[in-house]
Amino acid sequence: MRRKIIVSGVGCCLVDMLYNNISFTSDCMHPYLSSTRGDGGLTPGKLVFLEEFERFSATSPDKFISAITGNKTYDKINIGGPSIVSLINAAQLTSRETCEVRFYGRAGDDHNGKYLYSSLQRTPVVLKDFKLIGNQRTPSTIVLSDPSFDNGHGERMFINTIGAAWKYRPEDLPEDFFDSDIVVFGGTALVPGIHDNLASLLKKAKSRGCITIVNTVFDFRNEKANPSKRWPFGENDESYKYSDLLITDKEEALRLSGGSNMHKAVIFFQNKKVPAFIITNGAANILTYSDGSLFRVSPLNAMPVSEEVKNEIRRSGEGDTTGCGDNFAGGVIASVADQLIRGITPPDLAESCAWGIASGGFACFYMGGTYFEENPGEKKVRIIHYYESYKKQISVR
Repeated sequence: MRRKIIVSGVGCCLVDMLYNNISFTSDCMHPYLSSTRGDGGLTPGKLVFLEEFERFSATSPDKFISAITGNKTYDKINIGGPSIVSLINAAQLTSRETCEVRFYGRAGDDHNGKYLYSSLQRTPVVLKDFKLIGNQRTPSTIVLSDPSFDNGHGERMFINTIGAAWKYRPEDLPEDFFDSDIVVFGGTALVPGIHDNLASLLKKAKSRGCITIVNTVFDFRNEKANPSKRWPFGENDESYKYSDLLITDKEEALRLSGGSNMHKAVIFFQNKKVPAFIITNGAANILTYSDGSLFRVSPLNAMPVSEEVKNEIRRSGEGDTTGCGDNFAGGVIASVADQLIRGITPPDLAESCAWGIASGGFACFYMGGTYFEENPGEKKVRIIHYYESYKKQISVR
């Protein structure tokens, strides 16, 4: 009997408080918008720390929310975070008989932490080393969503509290994390102890024969510290060559590379010997590249997003982009695992992106990043429709 593929992930896991239909261009929002990079104000598509936002706005989160929503509570509370949301999607798209998806992390022993723990138990992810620690706040994010932003494509703004994630460090990762086929570091900029040691952790994973995948998040900590310099990616740039696959969005790619445009960002990643990378860009084309180390050789390529998803959003006039990027990453991870299970070596990066695009597109049709299944396989059945439609779209193209 074939052994299971083990996927182990560490990184950002938190509670999302989602506020929908918030106009980013309204008069009441204007005082809270950033005017200079890293000043603590809000910017569409970007994240700011709660403490910095409080200094910038000279107000409390409660008063701010009251001002922009008319004193309403959040529309939904959900599991959030680039690491756990991507892993949940990966687990939902793979068979539990052939693939086990594990998560390692920390939360606070508070109300939000208990909600997070109980909610995670409703997903197929195995909580291998996830603990609630006392006297710490559970990581959380206020998510503001404007579905009408960017000509109806939608966008979000984020106010983040790192909380207990400050306490998670490399020495807390058990050795069995590295006894995996695939290890995933997701949104580690919001788990500083892991992020600042990314090069050594990736190097260790490679020495143990793991495939390494990194999906990024907006790094407000380094944006605030050095707004004119490129973001550090671990303790040194060796992190890049030890990342078999780097998944990032346009803004993050520009800030990691220090480039002023996508061409310069691509050249930077290639010069740093990133074996493969994917750069997403909202509703615009994604860029993919593989040097042949993990995936089949693939020169720089542009892939469109799903036309069916775009058309459905246009028809309905509604769409929630929260978690689209995280679910995209989860679809890619699931496809890599599935191709390994089926003996497809080297795996096909474009095939993995097709599952990512279908997953990210489907995330537009429910609120929040995490989709809770009533029955195993339910989400995959729904995503397959968008995957098959997308395959037809790119075959015609």
